[in-house]
Amino acid sequence: MESKKRRYFPDAFKREAVERARTSGLTIIQVAEELGLHETVLRRWMRRFEPPETGPARRRPVTQAQGPSPADLAAENARLKRELQKAEMERDIFKKSRAHLRKGLPLTFGFVDEHRHLWPIRMICAVLGVSPSGYYAWRKRPESKRSVENRALLNDIRCAHRESGGCYGAPRVHAALRAAGRCVGRHRIARLMRLAGLRGLAAIPRQVRTTDSRHDYPIAPNRLRRNFTATAPNQVWLADLTYIRTGEGWLFLAALIDMHTRKVVGWSMRETLHASIALEALDMAIKRQRPAPGLIQHSDRGIQYAADEYRQALAAAKITPSMSRKGNCLDNAPMESFFHTLKVERVHHRVYATRDDARRDLFAYIEGFYNSRRLHSAIGYRSPADMERMAA
Repeated sequence: MESKKRRYFPDAFKREAVERARTSGLTIIQVAEELGLHETVLRRWMRRFEPPETGPARRRPVTQAQGPSPADLAAENARLKRELQKAEMERDIFKKSRAHLRKGLPLTFGFVDEHRHLWPIRMICAVLGVSPSGYYAWRKRPESKRSVENRALLNDIRCAHRESGGCYGAPRVHAALRAAGRCVGRHRIARLMRLAGLRGLAAIPRQVRTTDSRHDYPIAPNRLRRNFTATAPNQVWLADLTYIRTGEGWLFLAALIDMHTRKVVGWSMRETLHASIALEALDMAIKRQRPAPGLIQHSDRGIQYAADEYRQALAAAKITPSMSRKGNCLDNAPMESFFHTLKVERVHHRVYATRDDARRDLFAYIEGFYNSRRLHSAIGYRSPADMERMAA
């Protein structure tokens, strides 16, 4: 019987896993489960990558108040705070209830009932323009069977949406519920999500140039010609680079994905676009996947992928290079799609103060969500981990 293939984890993966265990607020068991590891493995890595000893943290001097405010000023401040709090509550009620206001009294009263633990009932009714007595009369009526089913379904929708980090729209929520055994229509899910104000994350367009094809290195032919299909893992890899904005400047990400499983098989993050960033991602992918000879790796014509060191690394691993036509991003469309997904679902909805903050968050997304749990429409709403298990 064929022996089980031993998994390989590069030091970069181990350090990021240890950093996530120390800083994410999750337990070691939760982080290990998220990354598909055994708890003891993660604990061993944590002992190996112990942080250096540091001195006691310096505390900022606490400035003393100049003196107590007059009593009337304190009373006025308290009144203004109450008014501001009331105005903010009314604004929040109005924003969250706009969809219900267009659908009639039953849904409006449903909104009141759903949010009565957040705001006073009389305040919600005043903002929505309905009477509290009408709400209480509505509560006494027996709930319809359809309403009960919708309420239970909405709870499941919220769970699926929350577990995706707010990334999933109606199609992927529908796929997640079907995988969990819920037989329900996609349009019904879309309607309930719309009424509840749930939606997938949207893109924020930004543009930075990462491809420099103005060089004299050899250019490999386009062997794929947009035929983005593979019948098994490690037949076709796609490679590219992108950028992440942080408070300290740009953080660049190099990644390779497997065309069959859509798994990110290798990645590297650096402050510059030197050729070493692409080499590190390739090295991780080779050691992690151990591909057989004949694999095709497709990229753009960037200098990082055409440089001598990179071509030598491909030749040593018996990997055949392929490159897109000049200025044609559609020749590497699935890779562009991955970076688009990364930014829509994560980067554009975060503010990274430092590059280390960005590294930790990107690692959590790629290894803790994208590779292990995210449902991909291109592979039948399965995750890359599911595709690897099916191919084993």
